[in-house]
Parts: sequence; structure tokens; C-alpha cells
Amino acid sequence: MRVIIIGAGLAGTATAWYLRQGGATVTVIERGEAAAMETSFANAGMLTPSMADPWNAPGTWRNLLRWIGREDAPMLLRPSALPGLLGWGLQFLRHSRTVSFHRNTLKNVRLALYSLKELQRLRDVAAIEYDAASVGTLRACRDQTSLDRAAALAAFLADHGVAYRVLDRAGLVATEPALAPIAGDLVGGIHYCEDESGDAHLFTRGLAQRATECGVEFLYRSEFTGVRLNGSRVSGVEHRLLENRSSLRSGSAAGTNADHKENAKTNTLDADAVVLAAGSFTPVVARQLGLRVPVRPVKGYSITAPVGDWAYPPRIPVSDDHLHAAVTPLGDRIRVAGTAEFTAYDDTLTPSRLSNLMNLLRAVYPDYAARLDPATITPWCGFRPVSADGVPILGSTGIEGLYLNTGQGPLGWTMAAGCGHLLADLILNQAPALDTADYALARF
Repeated sequence: MRVIIIGAGLAGTATAWYLRQGGATVTVIERGEAAAMETSFANAGMLTPSMADPWNAPGTWRNLLRWIGREDAPMLLRPSALPGLLGWGLQFLRHSRTVSFHRNTLKNVRLALYSLKELQRLRDVAAIEYDAASVGTLRACRDQTSLDRAAALAAFLADHGVAYRVLDRAGLVATEPALAPIAGDLVGGIHYCEDESGDAHLFTRGLAQRATECGVEFLYRSEFTGVRLNGSRVSGVEHRLLENRSSLRSGSAAGTNADHKENAKTNTLDADAVVLAAGSFTPVVARQLGLRVPVRPVKGYSITAPVGDWAYPPRIPVSDDHLHAAVTPLGDRIRVAGTAEFTAYDDTLTPSRLSNLMNLLRAVYPDYAARLDPATITPWCGFRPVSADGVPILGSTGIEGLYLNTGQGPLGWTMAAGCGHLLADLILNQAPALDTADYALARF
């Protein structure tokens, strides 16, 4: 079987790996210069079944309205994005009802736990180095109400396999001594013992290299232009090479190809199956085929800086419950990531949003932030593909031979291996480990 995958981020590369392991002939079409140069480039770095709850929690709509126009808001709705959010937004709000929210959280938990186990197996088989750490994650809380709410969610997740410990202030600092300078600002937190962390970009690049060695073909600097059909079935893919593609700037999500000269020649590749794994751009691609995929881009930011001479750097990722962002140690670097911005495909590095991340760093690790040289900080932004119900969209479509792997939102790193394996099983007519009906496009 010949399969063509559109997109060489986490989702596309993992799918390519598992398809090839199952015996398929696989080609990956990627507009970037290498794998993982867009949304998978500089995310928070956390693998977190503990964060399986979708963003559209009950009451989210009130927060969105309250935060409009606030540059320091954890979730910011730009008015310019509203036209593209109307239909999707109504579904997003409909799924924020308590029953739907809990049901969708459990779908994500099952997939995230399965995916983390798959990643651990894959890490051993492929021997990929990516600054991996298996010490869990911490959710730090600054008031008792936040801690009670976090503990209630943790207990709910624990019933479905997510291990945790509730910590008081002393326990929090004992678990992460680097928090000692701000101990007086914290009341406690949650330690999710089995979460992991690591550099998603390094992992994806390493996996792409291993996949290439196993026979997967990656066509970089190549833009997908269309799917060929034979009746109602996929028969091939059209693409064209991009000439003079400049290196992706570290702060860009590369939302468009407007700055690249295009080769007018269109090439065609035959295919028995095609996978759309283009992240938040998957709906744009699918629209060419008359498919409506309820996924929208939600912009996130990160800054990365060297540990430098920090004598006692953190060893465990810490998410701040009040500031809605996280600080993750990645080898000799520190990454701060978070915020959610509904701004369509605008990949501008907004200074105020980056300032929010610096404020978080100051609030969590003030001594380190005070001596950090601004010239050593690398800013970035990218588009999380968020589905209308907060659950990935995985599997077949109304076009025979056309498949989707998108909609993971902030859990793209966590769910990459699991989604890739499940989709490969579906395409190769093998029994998947989970019931994939929960993730099918047909649920909308």
C-alpha cells in the first residue's frame, strides 16, 4: 500500500513511522525545510495525560468575554478572528456543558495514556535523544480555591488511570527545591507522577531520521496543491516544489508561503491513501475537497533561554495555576510556554504576549529571571489545532482513502505516538488498541 502524508510535524511523522513499520510505502510532503519546523518546533515540552481536560470547560465563555482586550489574559479572543470562529465557536461553547466536558475529558485521558506508553516503546526502539525526563509535572497553586479545584480534577482523572499526589507548601518545595524563593506565595499543588517532558522538535527530527532510514521518503520544501480522485476514491496527490525558501525564523509559525517563490511545475504522486496531518492548516486543505473539519488555530507562545550559571536549576516542569503557563527544563535550556490567542493565522510575535511569559518566569523563578540576558532569549509562536469539542479528529472521511490526524490542541506532543499508531492500524486494516469512533470526524 502506498500512503502519502501531508505534514511532517509530530502527527505526520509519527503516522509515517507506524505505517512504515506495518509495511506501507510512505511519502511525507512538507512545505518546511525539515520536520517539526512549525507547531511542533517550540511547544511547552510536556507530555501530560494530566492536562487532558479540554479548554472549553464549563464557564469558559464568561472568561472569554471578560478577557476581551486584555493583553495579559490567558485566553484572548481577537475581534479580527471572529468571522472564522462563528460556526466553530458555537460548537466549542456547546461542548462546554458539564456532561460533554467530562465525556470529552475521558476520551482525551484514554488516548493520552495510551499514547504515552506508545512513546515510551518508540523511544526505546528508535533510540531518540530529546532531553527526555520522567519525573512528572507539578501544578503549583497560589490560593486554596485553586488548589481545591485542581485536586478535584486530579481525583476525577485518577479514577481513569492518572496518578497524582496532593502537596502542601512544604511538599511542593521538597519536590522542586527551585521553588523555595517563592514558597510564601504558594499554598500547595499537584504532582502528576507519571507525566513526562522532552523537546518535541528534537524528538520529531530524530524520528524523521529513523523513519528515513527505514524507507520513508520525506519531500521537504514541497507544497501540497490537491488530491486526485478516481470516482469517490483517492488516487494521488499533486504538489509543487518551493524555490528559495528562506530559513524559518525561530519566532515564526510560517503561516503562509507568500515570501517564497513557487516553482510552477506541479508533480503528481500515486496513492492508495492520503493522510491530512497539517495541524491547524488541515481545514484549509480539506476545504479544497469539500470537507468541513471543525478545527481552528489557537496561537501559543514560548520563550527559550539557556540555564547558564544557575546553580540549582529546576528538574521538573511547573505549571502555574494562576498564570496559566508552564516552565519546563529541557536539558541545558529553560522553556516558558503558554497563553491561548484566537487570532486566525496571524503569526506576529506580539510583544505583550511574550511579556506575559517573562512575567511568569519572574513570578516562578525570580532570581533566574533577574539575571537572564534578554539577548539569549529565543521567542516563538505557533498554532495549536483545536477541535470544536477539544478532542482529536482521527480516521476516515467521506472520501474513500482520505484520512485525518489533527485537532489535538495543546496535547499534540502528548498524543502524537498514540494517534499515529491508531491511524496506521486503521489504514492497514488492523485492529486498533482503542475504539477510534470516539475520535472520528463523523461525530460532528
